[in-house]
Amino acid sequence: MIVILRPDATEEQLRHIVEKADKLGLTAHVSRGVERTIIGFIGPEDILRVTPLEVFPGVESVMPVLAPYKLVSREFQKEDSVVELKKGIEIGGKNLQIMAGPCSIEGYDSLLSVAKKVKAAGANILRGGAFKPRTSPYDFQGLGEEGLKYIKEVGAELEMATIAELIDPRDIELMDKYVDVYQIGARNMQNFALLKEVGATKKPVMLKRGMSATIKDLLMSAEYILSKGNFNVILCERGIRTFETATRNTLDINAVPVVKQLSHLPIVVDPSHGTGRWGLVGSIARAAVAAGCDGLMIEVHENPEEALSDGAQSLVPENFTALVKELRAVARAVGRELL
Repeated sequence: MIVILRPDATEEQLRHIVEKADKLGLTAHVSRGVERTIIGFIGPEDILRVTPLEVFPGVESVMPVLAPYKLVSREFQKEDSVVELKKGIEIGGKNLQIMAGPCSIEGYDSLLSVAKKVKAAGANILRGGAFKPRTSPYDFQGLGEEGLKYIKEVGAELEMATIAELIDPRDIELMDKYVDVYQIGARNMQNFALLKEVGATKKPVMLKRGMSATIKDLLMSAEYILSKGNFNVILCERGIRTFETATRNTLDINAVPVVKQLSHLPIVVDPSHGTGRWGLVGSIARAAVAAGCDGLMIEVHENPEEALSDGAQSLVPENFTALVKELRAVARAVGRELL
């Protein structure tokens, strides 16, 4: 249920509504827009149906949310959400952002070298995996806390925001010390215990679409995070599993405009995992920007032949730099800016 307040509603009236809802066993989420303040109520349907919310002072109208994802929906918030990752670095709005770096953090020197080059090209967010959930238990699993220390040091030196994958709720406190954004990978998109734990934090979360997940599944998973109070959520389209074998995954470019219609949350695209082939990354990245994404996540490695993971889909720094120049032109053509 959504309650829309009058433009002249006071803070006291807002507080009164929220306190009353709490006594009824409802959870209230307040969204302050440019012209209106909206309160979304989550709770038992029978209580919502019989509670006369429209009679409260300051209330202009009451409307049900038809979508199963309540807080994520455009019905709850019409304005696009903008998520601040670090002071001066945001995802959403007019500016596009690029997350770039190696799939796995392999060492301090190699991470710093790549970071300097992607930063010079235009990336403001450094990606790198410290804990790597791999299909085979015998593949490289990441450097763990040592890798987290490296990404924090490099990010601080270059004034870049940092993102790394979180795979275990027990690591939340550890990772909180080192990275600016938690990445929830495709394999954990429906790990609801993990989603609720990151929802209890205020740290930004990038939620990747599962390998066989529908868009509705993705939005319902995001709802788990928002329902716990964390609205700093970014969605990520990274390709889904289909019968096609020419590419690693089938990147669903439709997901970008569809998510934009259904939800206020920003969405980024990962053309590296979406294709699995470095020679296709540029084409899909350009298409994603044209489709309206809010950012890109691109894997970059100085020597892909010796990468410990995902070398086949990683761009070398020179190709990444050339791609960013092309992306700026596409962004301008659709009324966006890539700094």
